[in-house]
Amino acid sequence: MTTEYVPSELGTQKIGKLLLKYAIPAIIAMTAASLYNLIDSIFIGQGVGALAISGLALTFPLMNLAAAFGSLVGVGAATLVSVKLGQKDYDTAQRILGNVLVLNIIIGFLFSVVSLVFLDPILYFFGGSDSTVGYAREYMQIILIGNIITHIYLGLNAMLRSSGHPKRAMYATIATVIINAVLDPIFIFVFEWGIRGAAIATIIAQTLALMWQFKLFSNKSELLHFHRGIFKLKKAIVLDSLAIGMSPFLMNLASCFVVILINQGLQKHGGDLAIGAYGIVNRIVFVIVMIVFGLNQGMQPIAGYNYGARHFDRLIKVLKLTIIVATIFAIIGFLLGMFCPRQIVSIFTKDEKLIDLASEGFRIVVLVFPIVGFQVVTSNFFQSIGMPLKAIFLSLTRQVLFLIPLLVILPKYYGSTGVWMSMPIADFIASIVSFCMLLWQLKKFKNASQIQEI
Repeated sequence: MTTEYVPSELGTQKIGKLLLKYAIPAIIAMTAASLYNLIDSIFIGQGVGALAISGLALTFPLMNLAAAFGSLVGVGAATLVSVKLGQKDYDTAQRILGNVLVLNIIIGFLFSVVSLVFLDPILYFFGGSDSTVGYAREYMQIILIGNIITHIYLGLNAMLRSSGHPKRAMYATIATVIINAVLDPIFIFVFEWGIRGAAIATIIAQTLALMWQFKLFSNKSELLHFHRGIFKLKKAIVLDSLAIGMSPFLMNLASCFVVILINQGLQKHGGDLAIGAYGIVNRIVFVIVMIVFGLNQGMQPIAGYNYGARHFDRLIKVLKLTIIVATIFAIIGFLLGMFCPRQIVSIFTKDEKLIDLASEGFRIVVLVFPIVGFQVVTSNFFQSIGMPLKAIFLSLTRQVLFLIPLLVILPKYYGSTGVWMSMPIADFIASIVSFCMLLWQLKKFKNASQIQEI
């Protein structure tokens, strides 16, 4: 690949064709990533039991927190790389790659150490009980030991996408899913390692994928590759990456706190199985949301490059197309939740009470899904073009301004149903806010395009 190929393609090729090229691999990769968690839940539910699913659900806030620190580096740096490629600043793009590796090692290590030291108090605070914390502890101890590997793997995958290799990023993710799916039943059913076996399978899969990524980035013929001089942390790169990555970081941080409130509310009003029901619904909905995130990842390099090159007409085209496709997928999720929740939920467990609780929750959560795709794309659009403050605001409106107050108020009057209803209500209000902000920004782009024509 020549150094001119990616920039010229992103700035000249038809938007629809570009989005297909970049989004399809990203969608496959993100869907695969969500199936990764789904597979763990299915094997744990069928092979260990209903309470093990509840224990796994306790780990969601901590997993979100780990993802928050990972996205702080990976997502911010990936966006910065796209913008730098659009500006043809290849030297800085190289240094971003080196800084991503170093930052992920530092942050991943610190997160693991702190979390392992305080693991039990954390899990009880997340809504755990004596019946479920043991399962969560066994799972998270392994995950945290391998956390540095996870951080580096996710960070380098973001670099692959932004440097014009979306298919390679997809292959890495698919490989982890396949390896995990093969190892899960072996470790859980054959070796009888229980929930700990699922965690070991996860880390082994990511380690093998990471080894392949290192091989790719060691190829000197690639535009971005490892070499001396790029690993020294540069203040400007670190600060810019962290500023752009602050939006997904705060979103994941807010998600962590939200899941804590959900778990605590469900534990209080419904018990351990109610938490397990949320764990199942969360995994199912996660698949649908990750498809939309895959679309966003496909949009990101196209939007980042064309914003950097001041091609506002192309920028608006890729945004509109991404919103349309995201809405289609969100509607599919809505239909599944409305018409066949029991069939989907029963894949995870044979416990009838757990199936009833999860089916009811699934229907409620997807009530306003047809407009959720728009809200998610809009938030990520601002992040993709390097407008972190606007992206942060939109990311936090649903979680902090709307969902958290609802989770505090509604359960007092409606019990566990109030916990479930808080989610679609927050989605609806956040979508209205996103629409208003996007409309305002598009008018600014239109005015800027007219000035350029003059």
